[in-house]
Amino acid sequence: MAAPSPQQLLLLLLVSLLANRRAEAWGKEGHIMTCKIAEKYLSEDAAAAVRELLPAAAGGELSTMCPWADEVRFRYHWASPLHYANTPGLCSFNSTRDCHDSNGVQGMCVIGAINNYTDQLLTYKDSTKSSYNLTESLMFLAHFVGDVHQPLHVAFEEDEGGNTINVHWYKAKANLHHVWDVSIVDTVMKNLYNKDLDTMVEALHRNMTNGWSDDISQWKNCTNTQTTCANDYAVESVGLACKYAYNDVEEDITLGDDYYFSRYPVVEKRLAQGGIRLALILNRIFDKKKVDTIPLYAQ
Repeated sequence: MAAPSPQQLLLLLLVSLLANRRAEAWGKEGHIMTCKIAEKYLSEDAAAAVRELLPAAAGGELSTMCPWADEVRFRYHWASPLHYANTPGLCSFNSTRDCHDSNGVQGMCVIGAINNYTDQLLTYKDSTKSSYNLTESLMFLAHFVGDVHQPLHVAFEEDEGGNTINVHWYKAKANLHHVWDVSIVDTVMKNLYNKDLDTMVEALHRNMTNGWSDDISQWKNCTNTQTTCANDYAVESVGLACKYAYNDVEEDITLGDDYYFSRYPVVEKRLAQGGIRLALILNRIFDKKKVDTIPLYAQ
């Protein structure tokens, strides 16, 4: 078989980029923050299990591996649809209707992925059941819990979660999806936290002990008894996508202070919710004694 021509290689690259254009959420910093928050709320047993499963390169810190699922997206093409869920232009999520890939395979969306990797991790310490790579299961799960809390990762199929809506973020060209993945977080870090990720994490942590302390008990509740409540997280996200992300946005609009100041509190709260809920899931998996236990303040 002849080697592919340069034109064919370029075409393959373009196809790969288009297939994976929605595969990033929050950007690297957002995923790291979500996992840094989660680490603060893990029980001792859950934290020990996480450290055991992490690769040596993680240095014992889950947050270092939370962007991993985006970094391997070109190698794991099959995982691209697991980063998001589409709705047919509706501000509601229905798992049967919406959780599938472009070929109609059910469960191939971010909600199905969270539930699947949770089920895999539940085989931890049971050698008779576990044939999975639980290190990858953990890293996928941590990433996808972050993804499902980004509102435009449960959004409209017709615009690919805002990817095809071109806007300006102040003076910079962007698309709406990128604004929610990266631009709002970067602007918050620059304006409020001296471009320091750890400072922003600590601020979010303080909000959880003060401004959001009355809400945290509700964050762990859901309408089903599954370990993850991922369906509920998706319902929240598409509602926020409609109320905040898409609202008052049109092609080529310039998004500035009005949009930023009314939306960044939503982004901060979703990062915090993602972290708390990731900790809850991991505690449920690895420490049955502390199931649903989240302290009001974690050291």
